[in-house]
Amino acid sequence: MDKRQAIGSWLSGPRAAAEDAGVDFGYRGQQLGLPEEGPGSIARPGRRLGALAVDWGLCVLIAYGLITDGYGQATSNWALLLFFVLGALTVGTVGFTPGKRLFGLRVVALESGTVNPLRALLRTALLCVAIPALIWDRDGRGLHDRLAQTVELRI
Repeated sequence: MDKRQAIGSWLSGPRAAAEDAGVDFGYRGQQLGLPEEGPGSIARPGRRLGALAVDWGLCVLIAYGLITDGYGQATSNWALLLFFVLGALTVGTVGFTPGKRLFGLRVVALESGTVNPLRALLRTALLCVAIPALIWDRDGRGLHDRLAQTVELRI
């Protein structure tokens, strides 16, 4: 490796530098036995963020229109509570929220394929804290998914 490659490797990040050195990371979901593309594959970050935005917008709209009748700190607090209830109930029963369904995503447990209400409760509580959702593994699963032993898949 010449000096230009060593100096420029920080631009592409450590993963690209390791891949250039011959390390094979595989695709997202390969360690979990999931397909690389199509239905049943790991949900991409863009779809996940889009579904999160739809769910959050829905909760803010409900809090604004039905509970606080104005936008302020109380609206945000009520929206967070509604987001928690929406996520825990819908993921724990049908496996997706309205935003996830709109974007073609579903949350499943790794062992059984269905998420029980306790796992959905844990996953949603960690998602509301936001920090665990920002820490990802190489399969693209957030810390909230790892702790709840779930994975978000494309339908």
